[in-house]
Amino acid sequence: FGSSRLGSSSAPEAAPSPVVVKLPHSDHEMAAAGKSQELIQQLLQAEKEAEALIATAKKNRLAKLKQAKEKAEEDLKAFREEQEKKFQKEMGSKAAADPSSELKGATQAEIDMVNRDYAQNKDKTVQYVISKVLDVPTQLSATQKQALMMGMA
Repeated sequence: FGSSRLGSSSAPEAAPSPVVVKLPHSDHEMAAAGKSQELIQQLLQAEKEAEALIATAKKNRLAKLKQAKEKAEEDLKAFREEQEKKFQKEMGSKAAADPSSELKGATQAEIDMVNRDYAQNKDKTVQYVISKVLDVPTQLSATQKQALMMGMA
């Protein structure tokens, strides 16, 4: 009855299995792996080009916005200068005009109108005054008669 190793619980542990790295063995597998790397590189390159294109587009957009803003500011400046010149011209002509000469002109026009009215109505007025002065009633009124009677009594 000897001890047998087969039934014993102290069996030696199995060695860990080695990690198997599958390397491409054939030319075909190696070509496929190279092709994949090439495609990945093409995608990365296309991505870089797209980013560069987007960056360029943003720069161009900002440049155009800046250019449009500068153009608008130039137009606004020209418009303001034109309006300022127009305003100064109008104010200059008004300032150069003598306000007292306008008043003198208006006063003279009023005087001329009064003189015309006088000339037109002078004869009528003189005739009216003369007619009233010469139109003396020859009879005494009742009040005058009564006053005379009172004075005599």
